[in-house]
Amino acid sequence: MSEKLKAGLVGLGGIWNWAHRPTLVEHPEVEIVAVCDIVPEKAQKWAKELGAKAYTDFNEMIAAGGLDFVDIMTPNLYHSQVAVAALNAGINVFTEKPDAINTVEAQKMADAARASGKVLMSMRNNRWHPNSRWLKRYIESGEMGEIYTGRCGWIRRRGIPGAGGWFTTRALSGGGPLIDLGVHFIDVAMWLMGDPVPVAVSGCTYRKFADSTLSDSEHSKFGSKTDGGTFDVEDLAIGFIRFNNGASLQIEFSWASNIENETLFCELRGTRSGAYLSHGQLKIFSEGPAGLYDIAPKVPKNPYPDHAMMLHHFVDVLKKRAEPIIKPEHGVNMIKILTAMYESADKGQEVRL
Repeated sequence: MSEKLKAGLVGLGGIWNWAHRPTLVEHPEVEIVAVCDIVPEKAQKWAKELGAKAYTDFNEMIAAGGLDFVDIMTPNLYHSQVAVAALNAGINVFTEKPDAINTVEAQKMADAARASGKVLMSMRNNRWHPNSRWLKRYIESGEMGEIYTGRCGWIRRRGIPGAGGWFTTRALSGGGPLIDLGVHFIDVAMWLMGDPVPVAVSGCTYRKFADSTLSDSEHSKFGSKTDGGTFDVEDLAIGFIRFNNGASLQIEFSWASNIENETLFCELRGTRSGAYLSHGQLKIFSEGPAGLYDIAPKVPKNPYPDHAMMLHHFVDVLKKRAEPIIKPEHGVNMIKILTAMYESADKGQEVRL
């Protein structure tokens, strides 16, 4: 690899502009040399601003060569298509979550990464939140004891992204809040629990607010709303995951439901301590000689925002300074869980993995 990693971008929408752009443009070891978007005006705009070459077809961008990595920020359907093409061409890949829209596509990505020997990583920014990092160290010290169950979720009162567009079109997104938001906190919970292997899931999904035009969440700004467009995904998913070590995890993810406030959380229960984690707080619940007590740790801040921390880590991995925090098999397991959860909701029964 050259001293600067030459990057090609695919998909130049909102997640590029607010989450990826600040890091990649300013990173001293990255040079953006190619950009791709199916909207020619977007590709040309960013190519001019970044001094890169513009493409509307990712296959042409990959075939042109000269890339050390591709950063994928497209609708979910295309994550695996772009990733496999890049990996087969000997190019490292970073992709936004979710890894893919189903298990078959996730496995194709993992197989291509293994065959090429190149790095494949997907966005897991919540592993980098300061509260997550502090709690991981606390758990690894043994202070939680055996973590045997937990619950996690991201629930919104009204926060449907891009209603009528690709977010709410199952063929493009793979699903609603379960695949959109569930990736984040199911991943964090399993990571904190020591990556137990999921063996069975049970779930229910609901679509009750497809006609609502109300919003009280900044996250509803993602995507482009399309009047009269498709809305064939859930707006609420609840479920239960069993693991091979006997542990379990309750989950709840919604874009819209009649609750008091939007909240995201991960709560774990161990034999020595329990923990409640959100972006706004971290609390530990334990006991000692004097009785029950609670701890609110003072958590040091990260040098960069969570998304930026993940992208910096990806560069560190490519530069051989770090081992990847997320590997292709983790992505396959995640998509197995989500796919099985949808199957369980459709069939009305538990699904074994």
